[in-house]
Amino acid sequence: MSEQEMDVREIVRGLDPIDWVQMKLLANLPPERRISPALQAQRFAMAGLRGTFLQRYPELSMSAINMKVLAYLTPVHMGQK
Repeated sequence: MSEQEMDVREIVRGLDPIDWVQMKLLANLPPERRISPALQAQRFAMAGLRGTFLQRYPELSMSAINMKVLAYLTPVHMGQK
């Protein structure tokens, strides 16, 4: 077994087995319905982060909190070169 194959086995060890029924159901959904769970998960994560920032920075407006959430989740850093 190659080192790469061993790395892959290490990554997947401990993951739940593939739910083939669920995979087939998802494959049969139209794309707009297939991404819905991911969008819901994103909203949930952003709400949690927003709640954390509200506790940490109670003096900030909701607009400023939302900007902090976006800055935290956005990998691009803008600034002077």
